[in-house]
Amino acid sequence: MSRAEARDLAARFCAAFETAGAVPVDCDILQSAETLLDLYGEDIRSRAYVTQDPALGERMLRPDFTVPVVEAHMRDGAEPARYTYAGEVFRRQEDDPERAPEYIQAGYEIFDGRDAEDADAAVFARFAELLSEWELTPATGDIGILSAAIRGLETSERRRSALLRHIWRPRRFRALLDRYAGRTPVPATRTALLEAANPMAAAGPMIGRRTEAEIRDRLVALREDAAEPPLSDGQVDLIETLLKVSETCPYALQHLRDMEVDLPALRPAVDRFARRCDRLAAQGVDVDTLDFEASYGRTSMEYYDGFVFGFSAVRRPDLPPVATGGRYDALTARLGQGRTLPAVGGVIRPDLLLALTEDRA
Repeated sequence: MSRAEARDLAARFCAAFETAGAVPVDCDILQSAETLLDLYGEDIRSRAYVTQDPALGERMLRPDFTVPVVEAHMRDGAEPARYTYAGEVFRRQEDDPERAPEYIQAGYEIFDGRDAEDADAAVFARFAELLSEWELTPATGDIGILSAAIRGLETSERRRSALLRHIWRPRRFRALLDRYAGRTPVPATRTALLEAANPMAAAGPMIGRRTEAEIRDRLVALREDAAEPPLSDGQVDLIETLLKVSETCPYALQHLRDMEVDLPALRPAVDRFARRCDRLAAQGVDVDTLDFEASYGRTSMEYYDGFVFGFSAVRRPDLPPVATGGRYDALTARLGQGRTLPAVGGVIRPDLLLALTEDRA
């Protein structure tokens, strides 16, 4: 497999997306580190290549195309709009040195608020059609359903916000859920801190960037949280049951409808799932055999907040997904200074498809 072959295959995908009405766009390889750190936090430093420019400040080699495409559209684009692109992205692979730190992506993005579920279905169906010559298995999910369940919990807004913030960090999410349910003991150091009449009296010299006022605000928040009643076992069980939903779309929909009885906040998100299933069927997708996992995408698709999907090679479980995508309305709000535009899209890795082609040869 050569880089030229990967470029040719990416160009083929872009041509197909152009046929669907997409406009070709390009993005700078050096991206603003400030924007990406704002979105992902310091965690992204372990996954991105960072450099310092004397005039522009801290920069990152492009880790993906979606962020710069959204930035450009929110600044200059009109709705509705469709874009396609291809080029290199860069990801550090320290945990898995066998994976390529630089590879080519081809992508397709739709900004259209007229019918979100129809746009979801159009993107998925287009990807399914383009990838049909390879032996791939599709999977779908919906981060919006889990988010709706969290927003429906009978607890404080602070706790709901913390759980929503850590949806994409399953271990941290699990730890918070157990703590809020009273299933894990409060650390002795925190208990002593909260019981002290004036915790700041025994504090040492101020170091770091936090001011004394910020520290005191944090102490107030910790005391308020400690006074909160625990989440009921029933609410925790509902979240745990939801995370385990993994069935074909019709059975998953039936399961989620049953859960609405105990958690009515799910209904709008499940209604969207039902409409999406109808739109997918109208696009020729076999929904009866399409897999749905409520927790799909939680470890790798951080800025998606609704429908998510991926295509994987069953015979090569060592490979990452060949294609991934989904809905990221919240990202447009973050990059659009409060202005939100419904958006959905996805990316394909030609290098992985070429590796599968070589396996067949």
